[in-house]
Order: sequence, then C-alpha cells, then structure tokens
Amino acid sequence: MSQDTLTYDEALHIVLAASAKLGTEPCSLGACLGRVLAEPLISNVDLPPFDNSAMDGFALSGGAIVPAGTELSIEGEQAAGDGVAHAGIGAWEIMTGARMPDGLDRVIPVEQTERFPPSRVRLLADVAPGQNVRTAGSDVARGETLLDAGIALQAQHLMLLAALGIANVSVAQRPRMAVICTGRELVDDPAQALAPGQIRNSNGPFLAARLPLAGAEVVHVETVGDDADAFESAMRRALNAGAKIVVTSGAVSMGRYDFVPQALERLGAKTLFHKVAIRPGKPMLFARLPDDVLLFGLPGNPIAVAVGLRFFVEPALRVMLGLPREAPRRAALIKPYSKKPRLRFHLKSRLHIDAQGRLGVEVLDGQESYRIRPLSDANAWAVVSADIDALPAGALVDIYGVGHLEFPLPYGSAA
Repeated sequence: MSQDTLTYDEALHIVLAASAKLGTEPCSLGACLGRVLAEPLISNVDLPPFDNSAMDGFALSGGAIVPAGTELSIEGEQAAGDGVAHAGIGAWEIMTGARMPDGLDRVIPVEQTERFPPSRVRLLADVAPGQNVRTAGSDVARGETLLDAGIALQAQHLMLLAALGIANVSVAQRPRMAVICTGRELVDDPAQALAPGQIRNSNGPFLAARLPLAGAEVVHVETVGDDADAFESAMRRALNAGAKIVVTSGAVSMGRYDFVPQALERLGAKTLFHKVAIRPGKPMLFARLPDDVLLFGLPGNPIAVAVGLRFFVEPALRVMLGLPREAPRRAALIKPYSKKPRLRFHLKSRLHIDAQGRLGVEVLDGQESYRIRPLSDANAWAVVSADIDALPAGALVDIYGVGHLEFPLPYGSAA
C-alpha cells in the first residue's frame, strides 16, 4: 500500500471531521415525504378524538353483561359525522365511525340483532361493556411521543400526522448538492445513437436519483468532456446554484486525461486525501473548496461511484442531517468468500431468508467495478475488512442497506 493511500477508517474520519450539522426548517405535511425529522414529535390531541363505533349496529348500555334475548326500544340514530348526542335508556342505531352517544358504552353488530316494529330491537348475543367501541386516545394519547428525531418521514408517518391535524413539522435542512460527470465518451441523451467509442452516462442518473433518497437536494447536474476549463466552468455553475457539496465522477486517477486534481487547485481547493485502500474506488479524492464547499471526486466506473456515494458521501450527509453514525447489521455468508488482502472490499450482495427463517447473505457474481447488472440484483452491501483474505460459509460479515435511510429487505431462499 502506498504511503499516501489511507485506510477506509482514516479517510472516513477526515470526511466526518469536515462535515457539519445543518440547521432545521419548518416543512408542510405535503412536502415532507422523505425529509428527516429534526425533533421528537409529541401529540397534543387524542386519536381517536372521541369514543366511536367499530361497526354498524346498535349502541347501548347496561350492567356487566346485557344478555341475549334482551329487547330494547330504538331511541335514535347516529351516523359518522354526527355531533354530540345524549342517550337515555334503550338502544341507538349506529354506523361505523360514528360518535358514541353520551351514556352508551357498547355496540352489538347489526347481524347479531333482530329488529321488529314499531321501533324495537332484540339482542341475539351477549354484549359486554366496551365491546366494539374505539375509545378516545386508544391509538394515540395526548402527550404521547409519536415519532423520534432522525426518522425519514414515509407515507405511513404522513397518514398519522394528517389524522392528528399536524400541518407542519421541523425537519433537518437538506444539503444542497451538485453532480458533475466527466468524460468525452459519455452520452446523456438516450435517443442519441452511439458513435464508436462512446458509452451512455449511467453515473449521472444514478447519483441524481440516489442523492434525494439519502436526504440531499440536487441543485445542479452536468456532464462535461475531458477538459479542465469546461470542468472549472461547470464547477462555477454548480457553486452559483448554491451547491455546498459537489460529487464528480471520472478523471481522478493518474492517467493523461485525469485533470480533476489540477483543476481543483486552480479553484482554490485543498485536497484532503487522494486514494483510499478500498475496492472498488481506490483513486477517490476528497477536497475542500473556499466557503467550506466539499467535493467528492469519485472514479468513473459505475460501482466505484456507488461505493463512494454509499460509504463516504452518505456518512457525511448523516452528520449534516443530525443523525448518529450508521451501525451495520451482521449476517452469515451463504458461501465461502476470498479476496485480495490489504483492501477493504464493498460487495454487491443479496440478503436471503431460508425456509427455517435464517438470514444469510449471498455475495453476487460480477463484482467488477464496471458491472451494473449485479448492482440492480443486489439489496445490500457486504463489507469485508482489509485484514481478511478468506472467509468460510457461515462467517459473519457487516451488512449495509442500499442507502443509509433504507433498510435491506431479504429475499426468499437462495437458489
């Protein structure tokens, strides 16, 4: 290993130290999907807000048990949306979700009754207190903590907030990010025919799609050729768009056209490291530009980009979003695995649950950094540390989800 090549932990320490927590901002319910909650959310109301019927039937009251065979007069009717009603003796016809009339404490389903003229009902089953009644606060009690800080809000959370009448929440500010892909061989337009030597740009769409899922706001995306002046112009456009983090792909190795390190010098950047003992993605570069703008220079191969994003950019985003450092899960290898020593490997993997309910991880074929298909088949990353060169089947390895805000979901039994 070169003296200038850092271990993963050394490089990550530099990234985390350069990252700073951002502030918070209010966000409306309609715009907060995927946003990270900045502070615990406490309910100031009960849910349900009143006792209501769990089904269509008849509401009534009585002692410990109102026995089958009891006949009652029908005093009134209560439908969903009706207001306060005061009941005396007898029964009230009631619809699902309707507020319970004051004085009544149980509901018998309509199919367990027999109605007869003029306005009477006979019970065909015993009815106990509280039966088929949804009590106020039985879902959420006033003063209860609903959601903890750090949760990425999903549709089910929005359902809860809407039910409680919460219109705005405090969320972490999203880091503003730019994506710049380099390479004269890249073609962005899928309708454009490829000339000999050209390839389609997959890194740009991948980064533009994954960064919002990781909690960021993408403010600029651009592709430039292997030209330092064009790259510097793209960088200035990204900064003018308000980017505080720039992710680039390509032109960071040691080849003739790898101009990014020199271009960054002209932009006044300070390179904090260049080369990490990982695979894929060893030539990765990390720099700080004026005004504390951070730049992650990722190699051009697609899986090196995916690894750089998942294991360097996303940990920085966690700091900025006010989240604790991510802890991996552990799972047993389904098959033996061996690798070259002295490099930390990040492996496209798939979690499985076998017929006995045991969790295992399969390291997929096709780990080369140019091979995208296995990444599309993966639902997790398996990480094997630099000091390990071989592991038997059943050995435990660290497992990470496809994104830091997304948990890996296992498939069925491995074939």
